Amino acid sequence: MRRIARKNKNGTITAYLQLAHNVWDPVAKCAKAEVFYSFGREDKVDREALKRLVNSILKYLGPEEAIEMGGKVGEVADILFHSSKAFGGVWALEKLWEQLEMDKILQKLFSSDRTKVELERLVFAMVANRALDPSSKLAMEEWVGHSVYIPELACVTSQQLYRAMDKLLQAKEELEEQVYWSVANLMNLEVDLIYFDTTTSYFEVDPSQAEEDPIRKKGISKDKRPDLLQVVIGLAVTKEGIPIRSWVWPGNTTDITLVEEVKKDLNGWKLGRVISVMDRGFSSEANLKCLQRAGGHYIVGEKMRSGKAATEEAMNRGGRYQEIRDNLHVKEIVVGEGEARKRYFLLYNPKEAARQKAQRDEIINNLTTELKELKQAPEHKHTKAACKLRANSVYSKYLLQSENGILKLNKNAILQEERYDGKYLLRTSDDTLSGEDVALGYKQLVDVEDAFRTLKTVLELRPMHHRKEGRIRSHILLCWLALLLVRIAEVRTRISWSKIRSELDRLHLGHFSYDKSNIYKTTQLTAKQKEIYKGLGVKPPPTFVNIQINA
Repeated sequence: MRRIARKNKNGTITAYLQLAHNVWDPVAKCAKAEVFYSFGREDKVDREALKRLVNSILKYLGPEEAIEMGGKVGEVADILFHSSKAFGGVWALEKLWEQLEMDKILQKLFSSDRTKVELERLVFAMVANRALDPSSKLAMEEWVGHSVYIPELACVTSQQLYRAMDKLLQAKEELEEQVYWSVANLMNLEVDLIYFDTTTSYFEVDPSQAEEDPIRKKGISKDKRPDLLQVVIGLAVTKEGIPIRSWVWPGNTTDITLVEEVKKDLNGWKLGRVISVMDRGFSSEANLKCLQRAGGHYIVGEKMRSGKAATEEAMNRGGRYQEIRDNLHVKEIVVGEGEARKRYFLLYNPKEAARQKAQRDEIINNLTTELKELKQAPEHKHTKAACKLRANSVYSKYLLQSENGILKLNKNAILQEERYDGKYLLRTSDDTLSGEDVALGYKQLVDVEDAFRTLKTVLELRPMHHRKEGRIRSHILLCWLALLLVRIAEVRTRISWSKIRSELDRLHLGHFSYDKSNIYKTTQLTAKQKEIYKGLGVKPPPTFVNIQINA
């Protein structure tokens, strides 16, 4: 646009607007303006016609250029800011989901359903919700509609989510196997060590329903709520901490009965040589034989106070410990010969031993004070204070009642407890494993416990708002998928999911519009967000996620 002005005799200024282009004049050796079109006097120009011209030109620019230029010529159209939704966490989970090919796996499993794409989106939304902002399926209607931006899913209803849960459960077995191999390829997993453990999750409902309910039962509670109905949940985890499979059993199921089923399910995947690592609750002889079938091996914790002859011999055997790292010493012990041969490793942690001794010394000191204050006499051996002391779960094992009924310290019990300070007894069936392999392998069983903690706290496994068995199983399956994505993120970044989630939730997607065109633009990436995306192996979201220019 070229503005030409002239001064009138009365002192006023008259200006004209022209559309011009500079052209090089080789004779004059300078650029001269070549006028294409004259708009006439500036004070009489048709401004609406200019707006239409600018809009017409913007259509021929790239979307981002159009937005940038449109913003510079503010008169073109009013820009409206409609909404801002959390997007950083969803984007990260979506890209991990795609790397695992979960979208393709689910669409293939749902291929017989005409809404296969919608079902996959609904499953992803429930998994993302569990990882980012756990809520009920009813509350997810608000979450998806107004709180987050999920690609290709603008809104949901609780009924759609329930239908997707039912469809997901029908495909559970095939889904778990396909997801496992996808994760194994993506993460280059080593599956020679498989860790397995169980936990429980309770329901705050009337326990009288236990007789009719096929899965919610009273049992041995690991949440210290034996008064409530519960289910038993099992997880198989690799040594990298990646959960590869989950199980759900009725709440009255005991750990010792589960090994055969777990072994059978994992054998179906033909993993090759697998060493199963399990806690002391699974170390029955029948379970150990089961773990050795088809060439498998085990590392299990042994109960040091079990009273078994082999265990007692292992605990009493002399020998020197080998220090394999700070606060971790190992001693190998072989009990028996031939087929009866058993290979044990006694682990000793000096720091833990000192901590346990200090705790016991404090208990003994307090107990000694309590005994002095009893003022015992043979004729008053059943006083209320004495009975209360004997019933105390902490003090009772250190008490001894003499023939005349007087309570005193049980010095033999104190010495027996000292034998176990800082010690763990392990057993393995694999002769190729070194003491360090066994000790560190078992120590990593803590990854399963970490997974359970994440399930119950970060992913808020409970309260479960479901009554039907199928929905309960499907809910736990969704939690497992969320845990899978969360653990992959933590393994790659070495940052806890809580910190990742907190940082990425600050990245929002704004919805703007002008002249009936819609623009979806992200907030500015922070240095920390860029670092997290790099660690995840995920490209950050583009500045403009979606632009719909009005034709």
